[in-house]
Amino acid sequence: MRRNTVIGIIVAVLMVIGSFAAHWVHEKTDDSDRTIKVGFIYEGDESAPYTFSFIRSQYALESHFGDKVLVVTRSNVREELAEEALRSLVDEGCELVFATSYGYGEATKKLAQEYPEVQFCAATCDNANTAPVLDNYHTFMGEIYQGRYVSGIVAGMKLKEMIDDGQLDASRPVVGYVAAFPIAEVISGYTAFLLGVRSVVPNATMIVRYTNNWSSYMLEKACAEQLLDDGCVIISQHSDTVGPAVACENVSSVRPAYSVGYNQSMLDVAPTTALVSTRVNWTPYLIAAVEAVQKHDRIEQHVKAHIHGNDAGAGFDRDWVQIVEINDHAVADGTQEAVAEAIERFDRGELRVFEGPYTGTDPTNPTDTVDLSRGYPENESSSAPTFHYVLDDIVTVEGEQS
Repeated sequence: MRRNTVIGIIVAVLMVIGSFAAHWVHEKTDDSDRTIKVGFIYEGDESAPYTFSFIRSQYALESHFGDKVLVVTRSNVREELAEEALRSLVDEGCELVFATSYGYGEATKKLAQEYPEVQFCAATCDNANTAPVLDNYHTFMGEIYQGRYVSGIVAGMKLKEMIDDGQLDASRPVVGYVAAFPIAEVISGYTAFLLGVRSVVPNATMIVRYTNNWSSYMLEKACAEQLLDDGCVIISQHSDTVGPAVACENVSSVRPAYSVGYNQSMLDVAPTTALVSTRVNWTPYLIAAVEAVQKHDRIEQHVKAHIHGNDAGAGFDRDWVQIVEINDHAVADGTQEAVAEAIERFDRGELRVFEGPYTGTDPTNPTDTVDLSRGYPENESSSAPTFHYVLDDIVTVEGEQS
């Protein structure tokens, strides 16, 4: 009798445990499919190509998750007001917040310390793995030097076409670059662009003009006009407006002038002179981060990328970097094929950009130099670019720096 009682008790206990287990699995499955509120803080709005590139990915996120994601945004937020905007997103119940500008990094990490239950992801920033390292603070960026290099190939092929056609003096092919600030992200980008150009036209040089502003249409357009006056025939940019593309289109009826854009196609404003654009595709990271938060998982476990602690980045191989709308009416013959080949080489890990018979100098510290004969592994330990050297003899910086 006692033995039967014991068996009965064991069976009853197992049934209870099974019931709890089934309930727990059911609850976990339901919880992983729950609706969460996601916040975005933007330095501009849809009129700014850089911001619109993020907004495009925000829309893709909403389309992917449907009613499982509620999005709250703050637009046109100046850096000094970032903390206030971020705090308002937390107050509205956001479990995940995306800060979309480098200038928001300090404020975002501060809020992450205050609100450990909220996940904060800062694009283009480089402070996730510096003390204090927080479980809920992450950084991410596409390895955009790859896109810069490929768009440089497009520009180089156009230069060569103009030289072969007699439109350009073969002894001094010069390209221009409208740059926002003399920081690693910008310097790395224009260096990769020039090295892409030189892979086709080995004696090409570049003139850089800084605006010391991320988003000023008039300044960017004026810098592009000055570069054209300096003899540049192709202008690229790391700045946020269409100003450089417009400058090239405006003068193209009297002299050769072509543009290479960033963040979006420039064909709407420069249909005859825009060659190509490149951009970071933020969508893969946004989707992975939301999936992780829904399931209460670590974000980096869901992101398909090169992971460096709490930081993630990738290039063409994971569709984090894209070439945008090659203008077949303006580019040189064979451009599409050359672009496809270069992207395939990146995918296979065969293309090393920062390598060759070059030396460079840190513009803020002349004792800090680099010799690229040994190569420089960009993005090896972070998603944010670290190459910060101006190449000696082939890059000229004009205008003020800060």
